[in-house]
Amino acid sequence: MANDDSPERARSAARPAREPLSRDHIIDAAIASVDERGLPALTMRSLGQRLGVEAMSLYRYVNGREDLLEGMVGRLVQELRVDPRGDEHFPTDGWQAYLQSLAVGARRLAHAHPSLFPLIATRHPSAPWLRPPLRSLEVVEDFLVALISRGLSDESAVAAYRAFSSFLLGHLLLEVATLGASTAPVEETLDEGDAEVPDNDLPLSDFPQTQRLQPLLEADHADAEFELALEHLLDRLDALVSQ
Repeated sequence: MANDDSPERARSAARPAREPLSRDHIIDAAIASVDERGLPALTMRSLGQRLGVEAMSLYRYVNGREDLLEGMVGRLVQELRVDPRGDEHFPTDGWQAYLQSLAVGARRLAHAHPSLFPLIATRHPSAPWLRPPLRSLEVVEDFLVALISRGLSDESAVAAYRAFSSFLLGHLLLEVATLGASTAPVEETLDEGDAEVPDNDLPLSDFPQTQRLQPLLEADHADAEFELALEHLLDRLDALVSQ
């Protein structure tokens, strides 16, 4: 009979208990791994080693690397949500403060996870007509509710969504690139057949403002938006040069 004071028992007692595997735990570990070592170093094998398990154990919770990437992006996008009703950080009657809070949160997220932020621009959106980085139905619904409840018309709210998302994406991708992040698309084929890629036919009934404004969100005004953005930029530069 083994002695309760055996060295093996003492070593086992000294080791911290390993957190049970779960999808959330695996996604958290994957995000931490990419933050530390970059996206190319992330493999199911290396993630298993980090968690102290065999790589095959991970497949009970994620359907391969593609599904893992989707889970990581989904987690990051959820961090972009700002309560459209307002809170102690911004007033409930000003759309400018809401956009400022959302932009600051997105920039904070990009700086915290520079190697992961470009994935938000390249992974599958919840619907094909949503724009990164505000690319989930929850975030877009919050955005539209916040602006329309603060007095913007439907058309103005959708125009703000387009302009604001373009500003965030362009500016923040440049910022994370200066921090060393790669903004090139992932070259290898990652779809392993069973990945939980977001369904483009997700029911919109839980997102009434987004559903109601879908025709406006789907409309293609890329040429006009580019010309207008360029015009505003030239006006700003002219004012700067004239000082």
